[in-house]
Amino acid sequence: MMKKTVGKICVNVLAWLLSLICMIPLLLILFNSLKDKNAASDMNLSLPTLPIPWENFATVIEKGKLVTSFLNSLTYSFGSVILCSVLAVMAAYVLSRNATRLNKILFMFLVLGITLPINYVALTKVMLFLHLNNTKLGIILLYAAMQLPFSVFLMHGFVARIPIELDEAAVIDGCGCVKLFFWIIMPLLRPVLATVFVLTFLNTWNEFVSPLYFLSSSDKWPMTLSVYNFFGMYFKDWNLVCADILLTSLPVILVYLLGQKYIVSGMTAGAVKG
Repeated sequence: MMKKTVGKICVNVLAWLLSLICMIPLLLILFNSLKDKNAASDMNLSLPTLPIPWENFATVIEKGKLVTSFLNSLTYSFGSVILCSVLAVMAAYVLSRNATRLNKILFMFLVLGITLPINYVALTKVMLFLHLNNTKLGIILLYAAMQLPFSVFLMHGFVARIPIELDEAAVIDGCGCVKLFFWIIMPLLRPVLATVFVLTFLNTWNEFVSPLYFLSSSDKWPMTLSVYNFFGMYFKDWNLVCADILLTSLPVILVYLLGQKYIVSGMTAGAVKG
């Protein structure tokens, strides 16, 4: 009993130490965003002194065009989340319920998208051919396509846990295909849908390379590119750079804190059977 207690204490202490180490970059950004230019130039973990220069955030919002880029990021993230979730849940349901050889091949083909790298040269030619380059619709479709393989993989395992007898009972009671999917199956998929929503939102919000290649207009840039552009103009003002990074990271942190339980529950439930 004593050995187990000591072991738990050691594990908890180690977990706290690792958590504190992971918190260092966030604390560094937070503290230096609340300092003036001279104090932030050292980039250390010393606490900010009073009075707090709140004008740092006002300057960042105005000079960095964060309002426009914030709305763009919301548009791209929510658009890709909705599109990816709808397509993924439909594909996962069909591929899981109709386990034919062709569907198994299609499922493996989709899952390969998780591991295969993105060829931006070929993708650029496709975007130009479809006239989707430098358009909001194009970047939404691109984000959804990038997140679709993992979303289908995650939902496929979750759908497999739903007994097929439930479908048969609903059909016997006179439920059509559309009603069966949206009234019977979809409510049971809420945990994994929430997981896909959170993960897709986080990944699309943090995406940097794709908009850098396919969005040439600054008025269509998401917040990640705005931070990159702002750093190029104010690379000597670390207080403003840290304030910009903090404002860009806040939505991601809030979404993660609100949705972390769905991430754990959805991924563990979908991993039971596949």
